[in-house]
Amino acid sequence: MRDIRPPKAMTPEGRNCWIVSVAALLHVAVLLQPLPAEGVIMFGPEETVKADGSDIDVLGYSVPSFVDWDNDGLKDLIVGEGSGSSAAKVGVYLNIGTATAPVFSKSSPYCFYTQYTSGGDLVVPGADGCLGAFPRVVYWNDDNKKDLLAGQGIGKISLYLNTGTDEDPTFDGGTLLQIDDGDGGKEDIDVGSRATCSTVDWNNDGKKDVISGELYGMIRLFINEGTDTAPDFQAMTNVKAGGSDLDVGYRSSPVFEDLDGDGKKDLLVAETNGKLYFYSNTGTDAAPAFSGRSFAQSNGADLDLSTTRPRPFVCDWTGDGLLDVLIGDSDGKVRLFQAPIPGDTDNDRDVDGDDAQTLADNWGDSVSGGYTMGDLDGDEVVGPADASILAAHFGHGTGESTAVPEPSTLAMLIIVGMSFLAHRRRR
Repeated sequence: MRDIRPPKAMTPEGRNCWIVSVAALLHVAVLLQPLPAEGVIMFGPEETVKADGSDIDVLGYSVPSFVDWDNDGLKDLIVGEGSGSSAAKVGVYLNIGTATAPVFSKSSPYCFYTQYTSGGDLVVPGADGCLGAFPRVVYWNDDNKKDLLAGQGIGKISLYLNTGTDEDPTFDGGTLLQIDDGDGGKEDIDVGSRATCSTVDWNNDGKKDVISGELYGMIRLFINEGTDTAPDFQAMTNVKAGGSDLDVGYRSSPVFEDLDGDGKKDLLVAETNGKLYFYSNTGTDAAPAFSGRSFAQSNGADLDLSTTRPRPFVCDWTGDGLLDVLIGDSDGKVRLFQAPIPGDTDNDRDVDGDDAQTLADNWGDSVSGGYTMGDLDGDEVVGPADASILAAHFGHGTGESTAVPEPSTLAMLIIVGMSFLAHRRRR
């Protein structure tokens, strides 16, 4: 690859010409293009979510999610809090920014706790140890109003129905989700401890099912045998990986989402010490199957929080169509890891000549710094495949488009590239 290393210093026009030319060469020379690293999910650097310019910092253990609470077209930040020694509540931070740049405040009326319809802060029972409230907004019944599902520290799952409006939710006193007891009756769902619950249509039958992590690292699955608006759960099973119970050690906190863009729900699951595992779905979307796993990456290294008890939520933070992850944890803060924009080596949220220069500086090298060194496809080598990725996204976030070389120049570069390939094949 040294034979085609671009100049160390290039004008912006030269950078653009080089990028697009290498991309064109790739279309001619498909055999040289390496595939992206298998099963790797990459995020950018760690950020902390702020309100009024300072870190959001709730009492106890934070559990974030990102939904449009007040139906104003902007997604808001919902944060569960609490522990065995502090009240388990659900805070709402309304987005006073924009859909592409969320902004939050700690002042009323933009920040408040969810309320009972009868008055007072909603308090989730069963707080224990490292979990107060694990809230997820759901549409549970047929009234088209957002309800609240809340996992308890002791392992049970509360459902709070919205008796207010969809734009201004307030809630009833709550009930516990139940399951068949095997003797013709019902009993409370109990995952053991640390219910990190949410809903997912596991088998694509159009009905919401419930999944939950738990203290000992497994993932519980409750298939809905009723209807989407009147769920009925009859049995608890464990999610499998390679034919055995999927087990991440302690304090699993799962999210099911299509993270690799293949149309099938994958699994991102946190474990007690601050790491996130990615399990690619090797089955179908209607019958998920999992086997091997990899660590989620942040800035080219394993995503490894300095704090413990992470609780992730996958979202699109800036409306750019890329999946990001919010993570709550033991210090009460909310961390954000944005998906890297393909080609953005310096994490400034645009793809421009500076990123092209990074590829030029490291062209042909074996690198371990991931995106920041120009390794855009995760194969630890900076080469044509990385240039192709950068070319495809050049101008993202800058308001500019890629400058394409003149046809005669491009044709000449393709001929030179083909000659280079022929030379390599003769060696």
